[in-house]
Amino acid sequence: MKDSLLLDRRVRKIPMRRMRGPSRADEMDFLAAEEPLEIRVEGHSIAIVMRTPGEDQELAAGFLVTEGLLHSVGDLVDIKHQTHCLVPGRAGSDRRIDVDDAGPGEGTSPPQSAFGRSVGNVINVQLKHPESMDLKKLTRHVFTSSSCGICSKSSIEAVRQQFPRIEDDFGVDPQVLLGLPAALSSAQETFQRTGGLHACALFDPAGKLLVLREDVGRHNALDKVIGWALLKDLLPLRQHILLLSGRTSFEMMQKALAGGVPIVAAISAPSSLAAEFARDSGQTLIGFLRGERMNIYAGANRVNPRGHQNPNDEPSTCRRKFDAIQDARTA
Repeated sequence: MKDSLLLDRRVRKIPMRRMRGPSRADEMDFLAAEEPLEIRVEGHSIAIVMRTPGEDQELAAGFLVTEGLLHSVGDLVDIKHQTHCLVPGRAGSDRRIDVDDAGPGEGTSPPQSAFGRSVGNVINVQLKHPESMDLKKLTRHVFTSSSCGICSKSSIEAVRQQFPRIEDDFGVDPQVLLGLPAALSSAQETFQRTGGLHACALFDPAGKLLVLREDVGRHNALDKVIGWALLKDLLPLRQHILLLSGRTSFEMMQKALAGGVPIVAAISAPSSLAAEFARDSGQTLIGFLRGERMNIYAGANRVNPRGHQNPNDEPSTCRRKFDAIQDARTA
């Protein structure tokens, strides 16, 4: 039972449009879940990391070891999830839920936030000798916020407030998209020699490669593309297509939104949070762009043979049901 519940947290069911050659079908797909985890030590927020839910205690412990704050199991007193924000309760009341102390059906199946994510995403570490804790040893950035450090107010909502939703009539022919992976592959010179780099490429509406950047880190590769566009005075990239050589995470979609990119395509799968973010930000998100097929997880109206956005492209039945569920969660 425990394993099945953990699997539920690690997987999200997301609506998408599957295209194979001329055929198309609106279906549901399973994506790896991506959620933020706030790591606290003695109640102090240390970092927020994006991860797939599960083994949070191990993740927190390993993080603190690599940051030099833990050296042996003897340094620990306890590691457990902690309540961090109010969630809607029965009869419209608000209540705090601790995933360790919740009642039947609450601790084993964590409550969902407005964006479909669990609110059990804060973990606190208690040390045997907290007075010896030296935060100066941290090598990673520590994220702070005046609001709850882990809920949507400091993640998706913060991005929304900083970067506007994309509203445009830009569209692309599916045949143009299907030709992008070959163009990317032929231009990846360093990857061809090493096989160990991520790549991001920017294309115009006709599928012409404008710039390609490679890096050992996929986020760095995208930053380089956005930086190139800035230095060329091309921002925002409202009439461009971004292609990623790997998977698409929430952070990659966030960076693409910052650059004003309406269409993001990837060779591999997106995470669940990436798909949700794309829907909320007005972006088109495409995964598994290989051969003659692709899966469209958001903004399918931008992909049609006429090469422009189709306002009459109504969402499928499963998409409408998904929207109804999301609306109910935010009500």
